[in-house]
Amino acid sequence: MRVICKQSSNLLRTTKHCKTIEQLHQVHAQTITRGLLSLHPSSSLLLTTILHSLTSLLSSHSLSDIHYPLAIFNQIKNPSTFCYNTVIRAHTLLSSPLDALLFFSRMRRLGIRPDAHTFPFALKACGLHRSLSLTQALHCQSVRFGYSSDVFVVNCLISVYSVMGRIDYAYQVFDESSVRDVVSYNALLDGFVKAGETARAREVFDEMPVRDAVSWGTVIAGYAKLNRFEEAIRLFDEMIGLDVSPDNIALVSALSACAQLGELGKGKTIHEYIERKGIRVDAYLSTGLVDLYAKCGCIEIAKQIFEMTTEKALFTWNAMLTGLAMHGHGQLLLDYFSRMVKARVQPDGVTFLAVLVGCSHAGLIAEARRLFEEMKSVYGVSRELKHYGCMADLLGRAGLIREALDMIEDMPMGGDVYVWGGLLSGCRIHGNVEIAEKAAEHVMEIKPEDGGVYSVLANIYANKGRWDDLAKIRRLRDSTMVKKNVGCSLIQLNGVIHEYVAGDSLHPLTG
Repeated sequence: MRVICKQSSNLLRTTKHCKTIEQLHQVHAQTITRGLLSLHPSSSLLLTTILHSLTSLLSSHSLSDIHYPLAIFNQIKNPSTFCYNTVIRAHTLLSSPLDALLFFSRMRRLGIRPDAHTFPFALKACGLHRSLSLTQALHCQSVRFGYSSDVFVVNCLISVYSVMGRIDYAYQVFDESSVRDVVSYNALLDGFVKAGETARAREVFDEMPVRDAVSWGTVIAGYAKLNRFEEAIRLFDEMIGLDVSPDNIALVSALSACAQLGELGKGKTIHEYIERKGIRVDAYLSTGLVDLYAKCGCIEIAKQIFEMTTEKALFTWNAMLTGLAMHGHGQLLLDYFSRMVKARVQPDGVTFLAVLVGCSHAGLIAEARRLFEEMKSVYGVSRELKHYGCMADLLGRAGLIREALDMIEDMPMGGDVYVWGGLLSGCRIHGNVEIAEKAAEHVMEIKPEDGGVYSVLANIYANKGRWDDLAKIRRLRDSTMVKKNVGCSLIQLNGVIHEYVAGDSLHPLTG
């Protein structure tokens, strides 16, 4: 028996240091061949340790299925709460929330008492399952078992209610809790940001006794998400001024804000900060930098950053393709798309939108037709309205008005303002009055308040000398509550951004 105890202790220590599935297989095999599973009471501890190590491999993506952990679990006699927690967590890690909740139910039926770790694991499963009723039931049970003041349970409840869009419930849990920490505040901040309530998020942020990088990054991302770019940059500057090291969310959000505002100088400053601090440029940061330089006209720098990036995720490729499309580099864009496919990166709808826009700007009609046809059949990407809109624009520009109309009429869904608007623009270029009237009718029906369609149709009538029709469309425009999209341009001079609006003489430097 002493020999068995020693063997068991050695294997227990070995199990705790296993880093791969193969190593755990070897330990498990040793427990079986040495008869430790049937001859010694420590067998349950050995199997429990193996089970826990397997779950650690799941969390690091070194193991991809639940079958082996379940086989270990089923060998354990009288599994403890810890064992059930481990299996519930394993199912949650593998995005199998219903199975996780079934194990929780089984645990309760057997009279096994949950602990403070059980509820966070089960609540995360509720969040994945998007079940508000189950979340509320678990919330009630957590109170019943005395865990309403456990900070981990509280934080998980705030997070799960936020994920489900019930920020009112999340705030109630937060407000009633006496055990808040920085994670509690961050979970509530994230909930308000996801709900689009950035003002309330800022109030919570300003009230926080302690803030970390996540707190700052969450609010900065919230401002960027709601197109409040100036505020995002100001808060980022405040963060840097307080010597708080930004996380990647804050950095990418600030870069995105700079890209949207055309603030190349500020974006370069952030880039220099990243290099000075030795921050590792992962796929997310690389994407932010590529997007910044591409949108600010520096496509060559964007290409350099892209090529230096070793971790090229799908969104990194999409940022590069979108940049090339914006700059009219159609053929180069197609070359990058081919590289992406050869690298076995699966394209998505954003990818094809960039490719089709690039083909449209470069007049690459045959290539666009081919890729549009291959979207579903070759790449498994469903066509959306925006893809049809690009094709309508491309075919219209090329004078293939009838082909564009046939495509729209064969669409499985009704065309939107962009699809019919693309066709209308083509009709304006090539003077096709008949189809222009049909396209304009659809645009007016979908968005009658948009004044652009009236202007385009009036222009077509004027070019054809159809003055009666021109007068008629102008009367219709004047009798309808329409809005005209006013053109504007931005220019940065001596560090100040000046905005000029078409027809406006209010700017102090207007001549």
